[in-house]
Amino acid sequence: MTSPLPMRYVQLRAFHYVAICGGFSRAAEALFLTQPAISDQVRKLEEEYDILLFNRRNKQVTLTQQGEELLTITRRLFDVEQQALELLTESRALRLGELRIVADAAHHLVPVLGRFRARYPGVHITLRAGNTQSVLDSLRAYEADLGVLGEMPEGRDFVTLKLNSTPIIAFAQRDHPAAARGRMSLADLARFPLVLREQGSKTRHRLEELAEAEGVPLAAAIEAEGREAVREIVASGAGVGFVSTAEFGADSRFSAIEIDAPPMLMDEALICLRERAGSKLVQAFFDIARSADPQG
Repeated sequence: MTSPLPMRYVQLRAFHYVAICGGFSRAAEALFLTQPAISDQVRKLEEEYDILLFNRRNKQVTLTQQGEELLTITRRLFDVEQQALELLTESRALRLGELRIVADAAHHLVPVLGRFRARYPGVHITLRAGNTQSVLDSLRAYEADLGVLGEMPEGRDFVTLKLNSTPIIAFAQRDHPAAARGRMSLADLARFPLVLREQGSKTRHRLEELAEAEGVPLAAAIEAEGREAVREIVASGAGVGFVSTAEFGADSRFSAIEIDAPPMLMDEALICLRERAGSKLVQAFFDIARSADPQG
């Protein structure tokens, strides 16, 4: 014998949506069903229990007293169902999910990644490098769930969390002639061969803004894609590079050179598309990032 529960559930759901949507047509749209199907399910519920749930007058649908009482119950019923679905979905995502991150500098995430992996060891994480433009493009194309970039993006498309804010400095191989001077103007730095990031890099954009403001010609002797490429070229003694102090690190091959100008701050931010902010994995990563101290 087939249990009547599945059919009763369908009928209760039809009643609930008619009640909360204010009509049969709107309920049908919400449930992706036809209006006759919704009407038939409500009618069968009323006939089976010999009860009138809706007053139908002049194409207006209102709840009867018994309908009001049943709606109080179905609100609890479907709210509990939604909570159960969210719990099941969250559990699966946080146990076996995949999180895709694209970052202009991965080291900003090291403290967060360690804590996240300790708490959610089953989540598979992919991390790839990019510049500001490629981070934004990857998020908008749904090729990444999270991004890290050297600015707080404008507009309302993204949810952001500031990780840190540090100034841009120059750096050179420790035996390079520029390394002996701990502080130089951009004009003086520009007399040396410069190793600059590719177009689309926020670091390069900030340098070009300063150069324009100070009337300094800024030309790349070598243009390299990616921060690590710049570091290795500078390590060879081929020129002077630029990086934020947070990214400079403790590499004994290099000497830091302060730029004699108003600080050019790089605001490293964790970001995601606003419409993806409800993802359980994204929420979990943001929560851990808020509780971590990336600079500590």
